[in-house]
Amino acid sequence: MDQAKVGKFIARLRKEQGLTQEALGRKLGVTNKTVSRWENGNYMPDIELLVPLGEALGVSVNELLSAERLNDEQFRKQADENLIAAVRESCFSVKERTGFFKKKWLRDNIWLIVVSILVGTTVSVKLSFDQLWVLISPFWLAVFCWLRNRMMAYVEGKVYGEPKPPTDS
Repeated sequence: MDQAKVGKFIARLRKEQGLTQEALGRKLGVTNKTVSRWENGNYMPDIELLVPLGEALGVSVNELLSAERLNDEQFRKQADENLIAAVRESCFSVKERTGFFKKKWLRDNIWLIVVSILVGTTVSVKLSFDQLWVLISPFWLAVFCWLRNRMMAYVEGKVYGEPKPPTDS
């Protein structure tokens, strides 16, 4: 799918319909800036807007994604290609999902990290310098491992799916 080509097609169809970007945006519940971004090839319309956009412009979703009007034979051929391209472009890799959920866990649990740092700092201030390295090193290692395990359990649950509880049959 070529975003720029799709954008030019949307612009051409909009003009054929005699619509401004603002009028098309109002029909779809988006701003004229969003329509402009589609037409410039910067963004693709959200998947839930493809059917209403096609209806507003008088084309099918398949034609919209192909960026051209299609006859019956072309329509069937392009349908498969467009479906495969849409699925490929809409899927996130495991690496991308893992990175997203790590960042989300860190944002959601920053308080836990801050409390751990405060407790560690308080303990280190209370101890004399001779005892500091003996007690603090294992403490920080344990805290780091505990936090990392919590984060990775969360990430794995989100990336690979939460385990389903067993059902009684």
